Amino acid sequence: MSSQTEHKSDKKLLSEKIKDVRIAMMTTTEPDGTLRSRPMATQDLKAVEFDGDLWFFTYATAPKVGDVEQHQQVNLSYSKPGDNLYISVSGTGQLVQDRQKIKDLWNPIYKAWFPKGQDDPDLALLKVHVESAEYWDAPSGKMGALYSVVKGLTSKGEQPSGSDVKLDMH
Repeated sequence: MSSQTEHKSDKKLLSEKIKDVRIAMMTTTEPDGTLRSRPMATQDLKAVEFDGDLWFFTYATAPKVGDVEQHQQVNLSYSKPGDNLYISVSGTGQLVQDRQKIKDLWNPIYKAWFPKGQDDPDLALLKVHVESAEYWDAPSGKMGALYSVVKGLTSKGEQPSGSDVKLDMH
């Protein structure tokens, strides 16, 4: 398989893993070096094909935007505990104030968080260009999780079943 094909399939795999997880914890670096995380709603990956960029609505004046302008590296953590699925995404963040892109991604439900709507001059997008990702996937459900734990406790030196997969988005 060619490197380009592998990256294309890595993007598709990442999209499949996170498409049903609406909220990510976004971690940025504050000016004093402190890491700060906050919940952010990922734009719907079911509606558009994932091209390597994840989009989040924000206010241009929000502290996280200042963090990203000083230190572009961000991390996104996705979790779907019911399926024993955990995903970590690393990338670079960038403020985007493109009114057409805002209009394209806008959903009326966002008015609950952005009461002035899509025409608010402070409304912007935070684009995260994904550079790499990793996910941990274990058997889902309580019985699957219990099986993994019991197997890990009773096996000599074996890790509980599941996978730890690193994806490269370059």
